Amino acid sequence: MPCAVRASLLAFLMTGAAHAAEAGGAVAPSWKLSGFGTLGVAHSSEHEADFSSSALKGDGAGRSHDWSPQVDSKLGAQLDVQVAPRWSAVLQVVSEQRLDYSYRPRVEWANVKYQATPELALRVGRIALPMFVAADYRKVGYAYPWVRTPVELYGAVPLSSSDGADLTWRWNGETLRGTTQAYIGRTDMALYQGARLRGTGIAGLSQTLERGDLSLSASVFTTRLTVSLYPELFAGLRAFGGQGLEVADAIATERKRANAFSIGMNYDPGQWFVLAEAGHYRVDSFLGATHSFYASSGYRHGAFTPYLGYARIVGKKPPGPHALAVDGLPPPHAAAAAELNLVLDKLLRTIASQSTVTAGLRWDAAPNVAFKLQYDRVTPRGGSRGTMMNLGPGFRSGQTAHVTSAALDFVF
Repeated sequence: MPCAVRASLLAFLMTGAAHAAEAGGAVAPSWKLSGFGTLGVAHSSEHEADFSSSALKGDGAGRSHDWSPQVDSKLGAQLDVQVAPRWSAVLQVVSEQRLDYSYRPRVEWANVKYQATPELALRVGRIALPMFVAADYRKVGYAYPWVRTPVELYGAVPLSSSDGADLTWRWNGETLRGTTQAYIGRTDMALYQGARLRGTGIAGLSQTLERGDLSLSASVFTTRLTVSLYPELFAGLRAFGGQGLEVADAIATERKRANAFSIGMNYDPGQWFVLAEAGHYRVDSFLGATHSFYASSGYRHGAFTPYLGYARIVGKKPPGPHALAVDGLPPPHAAAAAELNLVLDKLLRTIASQSTVTAGLRWDAAPNVAFKLQYDRVTPRGGSRGTMMNLGPGFRSGQTAHVTSAALDFVF
């Protein structure tokens, strides 16, 4: 998508009402309701696991469904309100499949903005974490060329928003334009059956630089992360006392420090584009550490945009120990320890290592409507399940899944 088109889309979705009169002038309160959505379907040749666009979904294409609409389908609505020359507010709600299989809407954005000067703005409320190039519009399929953002990078960080505040400074030089954003906050997200994901003490900084058709970005953030999953496993480990406590402390995600860093590049002169991003994410727990990147390019010919891409994620287990020592235990305890070790091994295989080759075609069929076809060759590696879920007994790491997808993206 050309820079000018993307800028227009972001203005349409993010600012709502037109810029108010000059600072100090009167303006009548105004509001705008807009929306976006994706109607998608995906098929995977892997019948011993589900392909999904997010680890926060219940199922996907492959084992659970031959053709799955859950992978990419979503619907969002946004309300923008301008209440004064310097004051505005935004509320964005998105409905898509959750871990509990429901489509209960989630509030993605809910914040109030104070435009202190033309360059400096303060927001308070729920704000998208500016971790990646598409952070502000990652839910808006129409805004990017692919059916979905690359799961190897965008799925590596489980957090997408925080409740807190941010300060944004936009500046213009002779040849460069820049945006500097600093933020603090916390997050608390329901997963399923009482399980929650909590991030406290979120703090981060992002920087974007633009020169002509080139845009560069970098971002870093840190938080204390708690994921209250697998309580029976950790209770079983701690019942073994000393060594069990040591293993549980090494694997559990309980107020563990999580750090992430990303860089990105977008060059888009209009006729063609090149996008590339890389990131590192680390939690010393069963979430592990990952290095990931993708590169993608496309060529626009009228309403049609064919594109190619490659993505890779390499996962690393946390510092040990990763298993209970079975030798020397009484037979009943040894059997219980062996069972726990099997569960631990399966859990650590969820740390993603995977590569994906992508080819697709986007057709801008009408104003604000795009139809996309995409093929992905997805290969989990290194004994990992990659980003697959709901594994069957016949799943084998290293076996390639052929995923075909179709999506209709729209904004209104």
